[in-house]
Amino acid sequence: MAQQGVRARQREQTRLALVRQSRRLFSERGYAAVGLAELVEAAGVTKGALYHHFPGGKTDLFRAVLAEAQEEIGRRVAAAADAEDDPWAQLTAGCREFLVAATAPEIQRIVLVDGPAVLGWSEWRAMDEAASARHLAEALISLVEAGIIAAQPVQPLVHLLSGAMNEAALWLASSSRPEDLTDTVAALQRMLQALRAD
Repeated sequence: MAQQGVRARQREQTRLALVRQSRRLFSERGYAAVGLAELVEAAGVTKGALYHHFPGGKTDLFRAVLAEAQEEIGRRVAAAADAEDDPWAQLTAGCREFLVAATAPEIQRIVLVDGPAVLGWSEWRAMDEAASARHLAEALISLVEAGIIAAQPVQPLVHLLSGAMNEAALWLASSSRPEDLTDTVAALQRMLQALRAD
């Protein structure tokens, strides 16, 4: 039994090393510029180990890196929202944190640039919805139920807001002006304010 536990830990360490080193390389140079040999060398493993954990090779490995980055954004958004007591402040804080988190250099290339290009729009969108759109929908549903946002179908609103924030994050990722983030957050706040029923 102890031997199995050791092997399981070694397998997990190998997987973590592959994801960690791949994330670093993908965020620094982009998916297309990083070769498979470089990935396994950086992780200190063999190609066989990579294919054992990621049968689809580099693409499967990228999918795991993308999922990890999306989960990180989700955790940051949830923490920002949870720091607020008021449901409206939770929504606005979470949306603001999404823009900040998604445009962090170590995340934006993986999530916003390479994600749709490597996996295709449909798969990337499905992963994005699973990672963040669900939380946005839950927040909007509770705001509608509380009468803070006028009664309306929530799914169109989720897609409109999600699309606007993803587009803004893409634009911010290519911006060199620090004030663009402040201006974008202010514009988002005005847009969200228009949703209020009062």
